[in-house]
Amino acid sequence: MNARIVARASAPILVVAATVACAQSWPTRPVRVIVPFAAGAPDAIARILAPPLQAQLGQPVVVENRPGANGVPGTEAVARAEPDGHTVLLVSTSIAINPSLYRKLPFDTQKDLEPVASVVTGPGYILVVNPALPVRSVKELIALARTPGRQLTYGTPGFGNALHLATELFTSRAGISVAHAPYKGAGPAISDLMGGHIQMMFVTPPLSMPHIRAGKLRPIAFAGGKRWAALPDVPTMAEAGVEGVVLDGGWYGMFAPARTPTAVIERLSTEVRRVLAMPEVRERYAAMMLEVTGTGPADLRRDLAEGLRKYAELVKLAGIEPQ
Repeated sequence: MNARIVARASAPILVVAATVACAQSWPTRPVRVIVPFAAGAPDAIARILAPPLQAQLGQPVVVENRPGANGVPGTEAVARAEPDGHTVLLVSTSIAINPSLYRKLPFDTQKDLEPVASVVTGPGYILVVNPALPVRSVKELIALARTPGRQLTYGTPGFGNALHLATELFTSRAGISVAHAPYKGAGPAISDLMGGHIQMMFVTPPLSMPHIRAGKLRPIAFAGGKRWAALPDVPTMAEAGVEGVVLDGGWYGMFAPARTPTAVIERLSTEVRRVLAMPEVRERYAAMMLEVTGTGPADLRRDLAEGLRKYAELVKLAGIEPQ
């Protein structure tokens, strides 16, 4: 047989063999999971995922927090990391909001990051107030905000976070002005809310439900399309008298730097989904009021594209000017 023909016939086999070898040899050192936020839902989600994933991979899986600027610096660190599968990102839907909030990002969300797996989704956002505030309904909150000489303040995990967007949309629809106090994470914001330093906030269930049950936060509305079974007495925004404020709880997903070998992406995605299928992991997420999704790269890519479109519209509706 002609040597050139043999070489051509062998080339695809060699590529497949190299791809398989790459996936089997990875990881060769610790895997860093960068969470671009302080304490909050993404951090807790990553720390539940890391130990069983470490057992699956046979290398340490280290969660590293890099908070600030609505996750932009931490996300950039992953986008600029060596594309070898040893540095990945676990992020919320904020990654789909940022392109509409910042005139110039130091990375291209769709070109510089490779989807790995969708991890969990949340049920929706809850509008809560400090129990010392003399309101028990959205109508009373609106009336208080309109009181001459009274300035209310709301907290968020930072400018452009989904909770910031939710509040701006709410205040726009309600026709009220409330001062914004951005924090470096949901945890510090909720602490200040309970301490009376701020008066109101949209929150996610994972961090807020223990405080709601303890009476340290008062829920007055739910931003989902229908009432949430865990808080059956809390009305939706529409039921509370404010139309046009319907937001789901968003998703949390894992991304790797672009140009990470496909074989590594596929293996990491497979291992993450195997962890998410474990009953003990699903139970821990369920205790946080989170639903496991466990879908692969293609589904997360579609979720990201849909999020970019949806949040661009919501940013305009909320009247937030890009920075």
